[in-house]
Amino acid sequence: MDLLSRVLALIPVSGRLDVRCHFGAPWAIAQENAAVREIPYHVLLSGQAVLEYGSGAPEKLVPGDIILFPAGGAHRIHDGSGESASPMIERRNVSLLVAENEGTGAQADILCGRFLVGAVPDRLLRDHLPGRLVVRGAFHQPGRGEIDGGASPAALADTRLARLIELMREEATDEGPGSATLVSHLSAALFALTLRFASTGPEAPHGLLALAGRPRLQPAVSAMFESPATPWTLDQFASLCNMSRATFVRQFQEAIGRSATDVLTEVRMTLAGRKLLESGLAVAEIGEMVGYQSDAAFQRIFKRLIGVTPARYRASGGNVDAA
Repeated sequence: MDLLSRVLALIPVSGRLDVRCHFGAPWAIAQENAAVREIPYHVLLSGQAVLEYGSGAPEKLVPGDIILFPAGGAHRIHDGSGESASPMIERRNVSLLVAENEGTGAQADILCGRFLVGAVPDRLLRDHLPGRLVVRGAFHQPGRGEIDGGASPAALADTRLARLIELMREEATDEGPGSATLVSHLSAALFALTLRFASTGPEAPHGLLALAGRPRLQPAVSAMFESPATPWTLDQFASLCNMSRATFVRQFQEAIGRSATDVLTEVRMTLAGRKLLESGLAVAEIGEMVGYQSDAAFQRIFKRLIGVTPARYRASGGNVDAA
């Protein structure tokens, strides 16, 4: 299995589509910090938009752009006119909220939803993704978006992302039996496919996605997931990758911004957290399964990374805040 498949198999991600927005300028979407285990996302289906996030410069968005916020940070998306947004009017279909306004300017069509991270330690996923991730123009044709703010059927069929987005749009528009469940599964597929395109794109982000794009490092990454109980050393990881120790350390650090030893520890704690929730095994036994002969050492490291003891984590059902 590749790195992305391993992480998504270990940390289940589902999703839901919350709102479909049909706006005429001036309009704006403002979201505060997301709840725990939620990753907000937006898909610009047609029209033009501007994204504001943190202290960074505003970014122009075009049809087909997919924006997600792994850190759950507050953000604002608007038409870019600088005018006060026209009031929003909401109505509900069977399971989807539709937001409209009375703006008479340029039209925009946006899907807004959230990815839901399963109840396992998720630092391995969140800490290695940027706070804001944009995958550009899944079905944008140069020049066409500026002409009519839309995309032709031919353009929609050009990429897997575009076909997936179109299916989500159809389910959101023409709801039928099982639409809510289907959209949840499609959202999970959108999350995986978005990360894949981001990891293989010309500007792959620093961190987990960049590591996924380093095939020479994959033998070491595979070893972490397949044999977490092995007392791995940097020399052994380097040997698996047919590199010198110094080259391996440098390339790993360049890709993800931390050492292979740190990532191994995060893999072990994620595996341990899942075992704590899905099995009745003793804490010490789980610690041994992920590489710790000393129960005290395992408990100390688990609490340092996850924030609570293994026993408290299990008792809370993985809800660290409640614990």
